[in-house]
Amino acid sequence: MSMSLIATDAPPDGRAARRSRWRRLLRPGPGLLAGAYLLGLTAVTVGVRWVAPTDPERQDLAAALAGPSAAHWLGTDRLGRDVLSRLLYGAQVTLVSVVEAVAVFVVLGVVLGVTAGHLGGWADRAISWLADLLLALPGIVMLLMVLAVFPGNTAATMVVLGVISAPMLLRVTRGVTMSVKQELYVRAARLSGLGEARIMLRHVLPRLAGPILVQVSLFAATAVLVQGALSFLGLSAPETEGPSWGNMIAQAAQVTSADLWLAVPTGAVLTLTVLALGLFGDAVRDVTADHRGPVARLRPVRAAEPAVEEPPAAGPAPLLSVDGLTIEFPGPGGPVTVVRDVSFSIAAGECVGVIGESGSGKTMIARSLLGLLPAGGAVTAGAAMFRTGSGPALDLARLDERGFGRVRGRRIALVSQEPASGLDPAFRVGSQVAEVIRRHTPMSRRRAAREAVELLRTVRLTDPERVARRYPHELSGGMAQRVVIALALAGKPDLLVADEPTTALDVTVQAEILDLLRDLRRRLGMAVILVTHDWGVLADICDRAVVVYAGEVVEQAGVEDLYADPRHPYTRSLLEANPHLAVAGRDLPTIAGTVPPPGRWSPGCRFRPRCRFAVDECATGRIPLAGGSGDRVTRCIRADEVAAL
Repeated sequence: MSMSLIATDAPPDGRAARRSRWRRLLRPGPGLLAGAYLLGLTAVTVGVRWVAPTDPERQDLAAALAGPSAAHWLGTDRLGRDVLSRLLYGAQVTLVSVVEAVAVFVVLGVVLGVTAGHLGGWADRAISWLADLLLALPGIVMLLMVLAVFPGNTAATMVVLGVISAPMLLRVTRGVTMSVKQELYVRAARLSGLGEARIMLRHVLPRLAGPILVQVSLFAATAVLVQGALSFLGLSAPETEGPSWGNMIAQAAQVTSADLWLAVPTGAVLTLTVLALGLFGDAVRDVTADHRGPVARLRPVRAAEPAVEEPPAAGPAPLLSVDGLTIEFPGPGGPVTVVRDVSFSIAAGECVGVIGESGSGKTMIARSLLGLLPAGGAVTAGAAMFRTGSGPALDLARLDERGFGRVRGRRIALVSQEPASGLDPAFRVGSQVAEVIRRHTPMSRRRAAREAVELLRTVRLTDPERVARRYPHELSGGMAQRVVIALALAGKPDLLVADEPTTALDVTVQAEILDLLRDLRRRLGMAVILVTHDWGVLADICDRAVVVYAGEVVEQAGVEDLYADPRHPYTRSLLEANPHLAVAGRDLPTIAGTVPPPGRWSPGCRFRPRCRFAVDECATGRIPLAGGSGDRVTRCIRADEVAAL
């Protein structure tokens, strides 16, 4: 499949799709009616001086309590004042009060909720404690206390209403933020080197639009009712300061026996406003909803420690040297080791493959280098020395989140196996690439946009200008993977960690992506750690291979040597079960059993229960890695016998 064919398979242009989505608000239905009503009410409120038939305080006692007529469309009150004019001016008072309460509600609820959900830790605990405290306060009592201190001060009352109601929005935004921050595209933004504040504003907050709008619409309706109730009871601004819907209903209640009509206009408008707010919020929520689910929560590994100088070694030092890396997770009976004593190195411009079955620990090894272990995971032993230019080496096993923030994207980048999930669906491709470029190299937005197009061209995307204007959902799998590679290259990293980058792609696109990685590695001098379970991918691009089983390195050698002369039974079994080497007319060999989960590993050699070469000595003590020719090592006491077969 050529690149032009891939581009053809993509959906139509994103601008049309985006416009179509928002056009749903204009379809006939409750949402459209509610929006039109609220828009008209707002317009009338703003231009009330030009819309109102007469002065709301002008009295005509001769026409008191008159019904609807040509002179007074909605009748008059007990002092002969025009009900329509007072209703329009009252809307101004009511809606201004509601805006005050909603502003406080949104600012406190969104800012504190997003902060608590995104940062977690002590910030989450402190903000949650404050929210619980505010929720424990009796709202009516708090409002009455404010009115006792500030008699008739509607603004102060509505501000306090916003404060004591904000925890409702805070809890919603906190919960949604905790879910959104686990999305792969948020992780990709962090890996690209973006700061937490930028991630919250750019990638987390837009996803909260639906839940926020629903809560705001419900609270606005509540604020309308509260303001009306306080005015009805005479606790807010007195009638002498102007009409409001609440005091108009109070006046109507006083003359109910003489004129039932007076309560109808104000009651109808109050009811319609509350209903319209709820219906419009639901309609906007449906338009902006995004139902993508969360992924595994991530966290940094250990506390920060200063950079460590390695002792000088003969010859050029490796770019990355991993020595004795051990990873543990908390378990019901104590810490559970998932990776133990892993060691390997990679030089600048080299490609090293980490291969093994699912559950072998290869992804844990790769992600520990970026501080992206799942919740609870920690590097408990060993070191991962990463050299940055002529300065001292950084121990990646000891960096905290701030330390990784200076390394991710700029020095080490990640390409995952789910490219579409690593892109923010709310922004165009070019905007996301330009954002990462500006994060690492300060420049103008226009220049960053040009650089983004060039980067898309570098990863061999046909018509990069058009691709830059698209949204992630409009890209095919191969195009999305190329965009993710472009994002990884935006910071000009020295090391690229590619975690199963071709797993979700068809064979043709897989070959194109591997060819691209090979070309980028050659042109940019970039080292690559390729995590895979595919021997074909390993042979296509890697110089050396690290074979991992049950959290341990069982063999390490050059790819050609590994293919020609495997010395560990696991490596040999994997090669025999490789579909690429299958012999026509013969059954494809398989490996009996599965990789045992952490905590259930066999003593001695962990592959022993599945190994056809196992002997009693394999269960005695831990099997060490034994060196061979060159940099080859094998964890097997019968390596020479296996090699002789």
